[in-house]
Amino acid sequence: MKNRLEELRKERGIKQEDLASALEVSRQTISSLEKGRYNPSIQLAFKIAKFFGLLIEDIFLYEEDDL
Repeated sequence: MKNRLEELRKERGIKQEDLASALEVSRQTISSLEKGRYNPSIQLAFKIAKFFGLLIEDIFLYEEDDL
């Protein structure tokens, strides 16, 4: 699943470490999410969406090939 996490984070001038702290996860988790190596739990996806003031669908991009 693709996502816009890195784009959104950089637009707002937020460091990976700071986002990780705000979401109560490791910096490595943020890095893995941004690189598409890790899909978040639904709880983490909601926390990320709330942090950025967006809907989950605005951050995580579902594609039919993801099935």
